[in-house]
Amino acid sequence: MKQDRELEIRRQFLDEAQEYLDTLDATILGLANHPVDATQANAALRAAHSIKGGAGMMGFQVLSELAHRLEDSWKVLKIDKSISLTPRLENLLLAAVSCLRQVVEFDRDSMQRHQASCVDANWLAVEAYPVFDALHSELGDPQEENAASVLSPEDGQDIVPLLFETEVEGCLQRLESVLAAPDQPCLREEVAILAQELGGLGEMLQLTNFIQLCQSVFHQIEQGETVETAQSALKAWRVAQTFAIAGQYDQIPTSISGAERVDFAAPEIEVVEPSDWFTEALAADSFDDAAYPDFQPIPAPARSRSAAQATTPAQPQVTDFKVLEAEPEPVTVAEDQDATVRVPVRQLNQLNDLFGELTVDRNGLDLYLKRLRSLARTLHERVQTLDQANAKLRLAYDRVSLAGVRTLGENRRPEFDALELDRYGDLHLLSQQVMETIVQLQEVSEDIDLSLDDTEQSSRNLNKTAKQMQSGLSQLRMRPISDILDRFPRALREWSLQYGKPVRFDMAGGSTLIDRNILETLNDPLMHLLRNAFDHGIEAPSVRESKNKSPEGVIEIRAFNEGNRTIITVRDDGEGIPIHKIRDRAEQMGLDPVLLDAARDEELLSLIFEPGFSTSSQVTALSGRGVGMDVVRNNLKQIRGEISVNTKAGLGTTFTLSVPFTLSTVKVLLVESAGMLLAFPTDVVSELVLLQPDQIIQAPGSELLNWQNRMVQLVRLQKWMRFNCPKIPHGFETPPTIATPSVLMLDQNPQWFGVYIDRCWGEQEATIRKVEGNLPLPSGFSGCTILGDGRVVPLVNAPELLRWITSCERSETEPELDLNFRAQLKASLSQRPELPGSLVPTVLVVDDSINVRRFLALTLERSGYRVEQAKDGQDAIERLESGLAVQAVICDIEMPRLDGYGFLAKMRSDTQFAQLPVMMLTSRSGEKHRKLAENLGASAYFSKPYNEQVLLKTLEKMVNSIAVV
Repeated sequence: MKQDRELEIRRQFLDEAQEYLDTLDATILGLANHPVDATQANAALRAAHSIKGGAGMMGFQVLSELAHRLEDSWKVLKIDKSISLTPRLENLLLAAVSCLRQVVEFDRDSMQRHQASCVDANWLAVEAYPVFDALHSELGDPQEENAASVLSPEDGQDIVPLLFETEVEGCLQRLESVLAAPDQPCLREEVAILAQELGGLGEMLQLTNFIQLCQSVFHQIEQGETVETAQSALKAWRVAQTFAIAGQYDQIPTSISGAERVDFAAPEIEVVEPSDWFTEALAADSFDDAAYPDFQPIPAPARSRSAAQATTPAQPQVTDFKVLEAEPEPVTVAEDQDATVRVPVRQLNQLNDLFGELTVDRNGLDLYLKRLRSLARTLHERVQTLDQANAKLRLAYDRVSLAGVRTLGENRRPEFDALELDRYGDLHLLSQQVMETIVQLQEVSEDIDLSLDDTEQSSRNLNKTAKQMQSGLSQLRMRPISDILDRFPRALREWSLQYGKPVRFDMAGGSTLIDRNILETLNDPLMHLLRNAFDHGIEAPSVRESKNKSPEGVIEIRAFNEGNRTIITVRDDGEGIPIHKIRDRAEQMGLDPVLLDAARDEELLSLIFEPGFSTSSQVTALSGRGVGMDVVRNNLKQIRGEISVNTKAGLGTTFTLSVPFTLSTVKVLLVESAGMLLAFPTDVVSELVLLQPDQIIQAPGSELLNWQNRMVQLVRLQKWMRFNCPKIPHGFETPPTIATPSVLMLDQNPQWFGVYIDRCWGEQEATIRKVEGNLPLPSGFSGCTILGDGRVVPLVNAPELLRWITSCERSETEPELDLNFRAQLKASLSQRPELPGSLVPTVLVVDDSINVRRFLALTLERSGYRVEQAKDGQDAIERLESGLAVQAVICDIEMPRLDGYGFLAKMRSDTQFAQLPVMMLTSRSGEKHRKLAENLGASAYFSKPYNEQVLLKTLEKMVNSIAVV
């Protein structure tokens, strides 16, 4: 268990190292065009130092060594202002970062193979070391006397208090978190490493007392008494930290025992909550965002173009104490200090899945409450009816009493007449009991109403809390799009140098937040669009100058939120996409020239997203022939995204990507069309219009809808969704919100469509689920959603569905199966005997296991059969003899009361059922069992597990071979 945790921490550090490398890339890019900025240099130093220290601690020695050499180079760059920042130096620094990235991948691969860190020695000698040697030749070594000044602020502030407030504080918090853990993992190793780290810091700062203190801690931890020594070391380091922040370096204790004699006038220093991710992970199996704390932690990189700028963390709270010399300046404490925690993505995905289940259960709870409310109203009506009957009963009894009905019983008193004394008999007692029961029922009904009111209020509170939880969870999963966009400037720089095309990269909206899963999926499509824009869009400098353009091209990526979707545009100012080349290429691929001539530019441009389509005449190493735009659209389809393109000859091209805000839940409009329930995402529906007959205009080959003085194509889904098996009508307990024919207005820029629907149940929040299986979903569907009652409803991908319908209309393609299959199906159906009342075939499933019966029933019902069930052979015989009409029987062998062989024997001995097909489905696969079943007259024999398709085909032949029994 401990090894698993340490392995996870090492893997987490490699992910952290990638972020630091992104910071280094962002700092180095453009370095040759401006002098080294102190803030950027500090950020680069901290990033390199964090990689060096963390890698050394995790056992990645090569990574630590190379990061150390890169750190030395940055030290020289910061100190020596006379160094010329040439493009060669910038290239060397970028190459060094690339080498570190490759080493990270080597280490990651070693971990996946459960091996020690192993970096290819040949690669190091040929690729990596020459780069760092060249950097050393250019910059040399940093001078020892300037070591402490490397991280000094530009205003000359003393670096020692700053480092003790930040870096030393982080180290001590790390030790505190290990001590606070119940099992105190790796405590001895942690204290030893910490003593070495802080001792190295003391050497750099030339603090003799502090060096001796660290050496004292190291020697004592090696001798034993781990917990006591660690606690004493923590106290000693806290004392040393306090003196260092105050500038009293001579007062720093030189040993643990010396620290114990220090007496402060004020209370002890307040322990700050630990935040270091390494020790928190060892202590509690969780992770946070802090880096290896040898230097001031830098913020999470890749958030914007200026992400390399570092921030100073809040200073620790320090108590006042008495000293012999000047009183130190008070230390301010940041009141608002945000604590961050790194959480593995898989845990976020698990939370997201659990919230999806919560949404389904919440919808189910709402449905059940509506059902319960309906039952409560029915109960209330029944109680009112009883109350009316109660009133009539009272009147009837009073009339009978006044008519002189003599009462029974021993308590009759003849001396009193009927007006002087009431007399009670059995009838009175019975009626009184009935009336009291009715009153009690009224009280129970009212109590149920009150309890239901409270439950509904709790449900509303739950819905409110769930929405707040969804909002918070969505924010947890969000990352700025700059996480991937910040990688593009370096790629463009390398391409510009390689191909001689100067290109400027502009980014807007880098802070736009996107779901992490969507962001990961967007990486490849955006990189592909960037390559195409550079290779096929931006012209050579000489060509641009001949067109009166700047020799430097421009590629711009913008991101912004629009409603509940995120829009991303990729624009270049190149030559645009030649429409005539698209038309020519389409003709070469066999498309109808007449249709191509009639097609609009938008329709022609959409052809570039088809597989294998390209207008490029030559292959390039950068983007090939343009093959891959279909992959872009397919990747976006996985996240319910869309892509469109707009181009202007000589001015450039703009690709527009639209992706949902989140993938977990979606608001849908639940409708019925063509007898099928469908869920339309509300973000694609512009308006719902009640259909008036006079709005429909018949046109050749299509129907048009006159809506707001424009002609909109009307789409009837029953024309395109045809089922070749019987459909079971669905039933909703709640009435539809709109029960009359209506039209969903969909804006598919630049064209509008109207989708005809029969009924609508309004909006509801739904959880999206993928449909997994060997067969892909039909065109126009991207998944499904689960209603509160467990019903599965397909989720419509409206743009794809309309694109498919339009394509079928233009090519005059039947939206059905291929002709040969349809002919075979028609012939097969024609051979099936007519069933009375158009009933579907009925199959009797006989098995003593209820789960087997249910599973088999679901399979048969999906294939269009009606299923009856019997729990054993005797039950099946009784049901058949009572008049159950079936066309086939599927029977198990081993069952109580009457087994499958006995059932089969009785069937064949009875002339009424002698010709009824009986299929044996059993776990017995032996030849002996099979022969016995065949001798008794079994029509077919299958052993579990069975091939579903073969069983269904066999069953179809059996049903088609007889008439109804």
